Amino acid sequence: MKIITVCGSYKFKKEMIEITEEMTLKGNCMLTPNELAKSNKEDYTPEEALMIDKMHKEKIRLSDAILVVNVNNYIGNSTKSEIEFAKSLNKEIIYYT
Repeated sequence: MKIITVCGSYKFKKEMIEITEEMTLKGNCMLTPNELAKSNKEDYTPEEALMIDKMHKEKIRLSDAILVVNVNNYIGNSTKSEIEFAKSLNKEIIYYT
């Protein structure tokens, strides 16, 4: 079993949920972005968004790996920074296209 944090653009929310379920059923402990709970990322205040970003980085720190959901090879700036953060911690990077 691996602990894996899901990373990717909010525009791929549906895919992130599906992939999380698939990976969970393969025996992985999946940590997802908190913002998957709301309809729109814009529903958060700037303070909440900052706190969520910090929490997501902590999830990466706790994980064995990150799973990058990059539909059509799209990786936004936020996801790029998460990949770099994971690399700095020597975490495994899994790309799910």
